[in-house]
Amino acid sequence: MSSTTHDEAFSSPDAAMESPEPGVEEHYPDEWQYIKVALILFAITMAEVGIYYISGAERAIISLMAVMMIAKFTLVALYFMHLRFDSKLFRRLFVTGIILAVAVYLIALSSLHVFQR
Repeated sequence: MSSTTHDEAFSSPDAAMESPEPGVEEHYPDEWQYIKVALILFAITMAEVGIYYISGAERAIISLMAVMMIAKFTLVALYFMHLRFDSKLFRRLFVTGIILAVAVYLIALSSLHVFQR
């Protein structure tokens, strides 16, 4: 049994900031990186809205929206969920999930005969 009690382990602010593994330094984006990602997400959202209102883009709207959807999902997962700084295992799970999501989306669209119009 450890001689350190629960209260002693969390009593100092330095103890909470220490990395769980010795020699491993955690890295998270600073405020400016969050602002840049938010601006990119805003620009992609504005592009999505703009594409919706462009006449003549009916044939390409599904493909363009899907690409922008994946880009936004990736940015949110990488930066706001800190996936970029986590283990490669989590990244592989993310990629598997996005592939599964796109496959289900394409199956749903094809069952509604969207691609035959």
